[in-house]
Amino acid sequence: MREVLSEHLATFIRSLPEKREYARDDLLVPALKVAEDADKGLAVYDAPFGWGNQEARVALIGVTPGFTQMQILYRVVRRHLLLGASPEDACRLAKYEASFGGTMRGNLVRMLDELGVPELLEVASTADLFGSSSHLLHTTSAVRYPTFLHGQNYTGSQPRLVRSAFLMRYVRDVLAPELSRLHAAVFVPLGKSVAEALELLETEQRIPAGRTLHGFPHPSGANGHRARQFEKGKPAMRRRFEEILCGGASAGAVQQQHAADGAARRR
Repeated sequence: MREVLSEHLATFIRSLPEKREYARDDLLVPALKVAEDADKGLAVYDAPFGWGNQEARVALIGVTPGFTQMQILYRVVRRHLLLGASPEDACRLAKYEASFGGTMRGNLVRMLDELGVPELLEVASTADLFGSSSHLLHTTSAVRYPTFLHGQNYTGSQPRLVRSAFLMRYVRDVLAPELSRLHAAVFVPLGKSVAEALELLETEQRIPAGRTLHGFPHPSGANGHRARQFEKGKPAMRRRFEEILCGGASAGAVQQQHAADGAARRR
């Protein structure tokens, strides 16, 4: 497994100028390009998204970090490194700030709240998973490193993720071992292309079976079918969360047991 932040990448990050926002010309440079499929116009760039939380109960899995996430990560890691943070701490703090930001995070929080995740995890809101309860969350991507198609964010299609041998190397060699280390997490694929990739990994026995939440629509505001798909699948997804996180117990039963345990400790 790669170290969280290589010396080469740390040196590059420290050398970046102070900016409110980096442009593509700052980061999509030859020094950061790690692989490309020139025939398809695909290019993969380095970024310190490797920090992982093996104690997580929920794993959110996107397609690949977009440029906005990439430049936020670089800015925040740079700030923490210059303040004296260790590479691991800098990457951990930056990852939660960069992951699924903006409107998408708001949609994610609302959707997971409606599925009863706060009750199952004993938090006030799913929003806490990006802050005070971040130990319960792991965020990652099917292709961990920022990937671009002709310079634009790769969205999981054209080429279709599971049909691209170039991209599936990252799914099999990076994502599968990463998810296998999460012993108690629900795998939440964000969108159809990620769900297809996880189904393939299950079929190939590369990740634990029975841990994937199927039917969760992509939370992007650009997904016009999101609300309808979510409402249709909500009952089944809520049951699935309960089955994986609580072994089939309902959220109410879990809360009652927690209350009973607390009362017993106070006696």
